[in-house]
Amino acid sequence: MLPKTIYNPLAKDKVTFLASGEETGGAYELVEVELAPGGGVGLHYHTNLAEEFEPVRGILGIELDGRQLQVHPGQMAVAPVNSLHRFYNPSPTETILFRTYIRPARNFEKTLRIAYGLVNDGKTNNKGIPASIWHMALLFTYGESYLPGIPLLLQKKIFGFLAWLATRLGKHRELEKYWIGEKVKIKVKADLN
Repeated sequence: MLPKTIYNPLAKDKVTFLASGEETGGAYELVEVELAPGGGVGLHYHTNLAEEFEPVRGILGIELDGRQLQVHPGQMAVAPVNSLHRFYNPSPTETILFRTYIRPARNFEKTLRIAYGLVNDGKTNNKGIPASIWHMALLFTYGESYLPGIPLLLQKKIFGFLAWLATRLGKHRELEKYWIGEKVKIKVKADLN
C-alpha cells in the first residue's frame, strides 16, 4: 500500500492525499500541503484541470497570470484551466498549511507520486526535472503540465513523441514503483497430496 503522505525536499513540501480520484470517481483530488518557509513550485499551467487553493494555517502566496496574491485562511484562490500559476510560502519563518482541490482528478496523484519519488531517489536536477529524458517526457505527459515560454503544441509534440517512445522502450515500468508500489513476488507452494 502506498503512503498517504509524500515529501519533496526540493519544493520543501509534504503532501497528504485526503481524497483520491479513485475515491471521487475522478471528479476531484483533495490534498493537504505543508509548505516550509521559502518553499513552492515554478510557473506552469495545466490544459485539462483547475486547482483551488484554500489556506488552513498561514498566508499562501499565489502567482496567477502575472498577479501576486496573498491568500489567507478562510479565502480561496482558483487557478483555472490554462492559467499560468505557481504557489509559494512567502514567510521566512512559518510553515504554512493549505488544501488544494484538483478538478477533475485526471493523473494528478500518479504524477505527484512519480515526481516526488524521483526527487527522493536523486533522479532529478535541483529544480525537480527528471535527469532521464524518458522519465521527463512521461512525467510531463501524465501530468498534462506545461512550461511558459515554449509553445504548447511544441511541448505536446516533443513530450508526446518521447513519452510514446519511452513506453515502447519499457521506460514507464521504471516509474511504476512510485505510483503502484513495489511489486511483491509471492511464492506459492502447492500441496498436491
